[in-house]
Amino acid sequence: MNSEVARRQYLEAMGIATFASRYCLPNALPTPACEWDATPPATPSHGERLHALIDDAHQAEADRRADAPPEASADPAALKALLHNDAAPSRKASPEDAAPVADAPAAPSQPLRFTLSCVCLGGRWLSLHEGEISPAQRRLLANICRAAGMDPSALSAWHTLDWPPLAGGPEPADPVAEAREGLRAFIDGAASRNDWAPTRLLWWADDDASPLAQVLGPEEDSGRIVARALAHDVWQAPSLASLLHDGSAKRALWPALQALGEQWREEAGHGRESGHG
Repeated sequence: MNSEVARRQYLEAMGIATFASRYCLPNALPTPACEWDATPPATPSHGERLHALIDDAHQAEADRRADAPPEASADPAALKALLHNDAAPSRKASPEDAAPVADAPAAPSQPLRFTLSCVCLGGRWLSLHEGEISPAQRRLLANICRAAGMDPSALSAWHTLDWPPLAGGPEPADPVAEAREGLRAFIDGAASRNDWAPTRLLWWADDDASPLAQVLGPEEDSGRIVARALAHDVWQAPSLASLLHDGSAKRALWPALQALGEQWREEAGHGRESGHG
């Protein structure tokens, strides 16, 4: 009895108003005739229940708006009075009442811009120069190598890096850190392609505050000058452009070149000994 009532309720909820057997299946018992005590209450359909929920939501929104306080006046003095619970918001606002001016947003960081020319001496000493190197400056470097006792034929092909590599790219969060990563990638790629094993940097520059100098970051460490960007010892001299036209600078550089040549020969001797070993 109870199961039949539940079945009819399910059928009615699905929109099937009447369900009765039309014929008796073979070998099946006939459907017993029943008399219902009471007709079950009608169950609202799915669509009726959905629209009832929508109407309830609209009514709740209308009630919320009706209970909301009236909008505050746009007068700054009235707004300040509401915030501070002032009893007389109609008074004229004083300069002290003015809202503090928000700090101006920080200007976006601009990428560093520089051009680096690089050549590797004997596959082990990197010679770094800011800007493009002219043919006269290349000849001067070859003469310097010869004067220091280094074979000019050790000069490998020149490589140039223009930073940033893409114009109009996104502003970097840390321009120096990003440029150092780019410089390391450039040097590592050239070393991999040309079978270099850099151990020292020859840094030819006049301006210690230039963008490229910031990227290299030469600093003193236990009596040595080390480039933070590449973690190599740094030997610094005036730029080739200034040495071309300054004879006194060339003479002043001569003792340092002699010491540089001795270091070159010492490293070359150690390399031959390790090779025989």
